[in-house]
Amino acid sequence: MTANSSVNSTALASSRLEALRAAAIALVLGFGLVWLAGFAYPESVHDASHDTRHALSFPCH
Repeated sequence: MTANSSVNSTALASSRLEALRAAAIALVLGFGLVWLAGFAYPESVHDASHDTRHALSFPCH
C-alpha cells in the first residue's frame, strides 16, 4: 500500500505544480495587459481601455 500512496502523492504534487504554474502565467499575462493598456500612447488604444482603467482605479492621467 505504500507504493500506491506514493504514486498518488506524486500525482497530486504534479497536478498542484501544474496548477501553480498556470496561475503564475495567468497573473503575469494579466499584469502585463493592464500595464500595457495603462501606459499606452496611441489614442486608439488609450480610448479603448480608458473606462476600464478608471473602473479599476488605474490612473492614466
